[in-house]
Amino acid sequence: FYLSDTLDTLRSRIHQKTGTSPGFQHLQIYSSNVCLFEIPPEYNEDTKLGYFSLEHGMKVHCLDLDPHSGSKGGQYENTSLVKKYRMSDEDYDNRKGTLRDWERQKKEKDASFTLRKHAKEHQELMEAKRQAKLGLELPKGFEYDENGKPIRVEEEEVASSSAVAAKTTIEDTIIITERGIKVGLRCEVQPGGRRGRVAFVGTVSEIDNNSWVGVVFDEPVGKTDGTKSGKQYFDSPGKNFGGFIKPANIQVGNYPERDIFDDDNSSSDDEL
Repeated sequence: FYLSDTLDTLRSRIHQKTGTSPGFQHLQIYSSNVCLFEIPPEYNEDTKLGYFSLEHGMKVHCLDLDPHSGSKGGQYENTSLVKKYRMSDEDYDNRKGTLRDWERQKKEKDASFTLRKHAKEHQELMEAKRQAKLGLELPKGFEYDENGKPIRVEEEEVASSSAVAAKTTIEDTIIITERGIKVGLRCEVQPGGRRGRVAFVGTVSEIDNNSWVGVVFDEPVGKTDGTKSGKQYFDSPGKNFGGFIKPANIQVGNYPERDIFDDDNSSSDDEL
């Protein structure tokens, strides 16, 4: 406020903030908890505030004299006085988009679904993601998907996938041995007849537990720089110069660098 403002201006501002009509405002001006002035409602409304020698730090207290005032009775502050809408259980049960409706839809797909079970499984997934971020071994019942993200695997799937993985690992090991795939050898990768050198042979836990061959290509025709989910497996000159290849797609031998303008058809699901 300005000292040139009138009592009318002050009362109007208080009315806007509190709801107390100017005609029922009894004002008190305080300084350090000492009341200096009492200003009843009938006081001259044209009196300027400077008349009361107001200084910075003083406060104005308003007493509501209206016997029917809503603000005086706490109508604007006491929420217990506000009538609240309460939905019946039947109305809530018929309402779409609620937690109960979502639970009902889940149970239609899985009769064993419960909110408690969902919360438990969600907590376990969060813990698996935390351990994956820290580079720790995943909890039982989780494994990495093709994108290196932890996913839940059911017990039957675990047994089945373990059997398949074991068979695949054996087959990959046989191919690596028979073809003599070793780090440092020149190689050619299919599809596309891309050439480079072997830089890594082994498992990549961020993908799966099978065997992979890391290749540094002569040209940027790969899909990685030798890293997977932030872990470095081999060095490459730059992005797209490396690739993780399935052993069945690699031949080692006398494969010198090729013309960079040779046709390239390098799309494959067996490369990451």
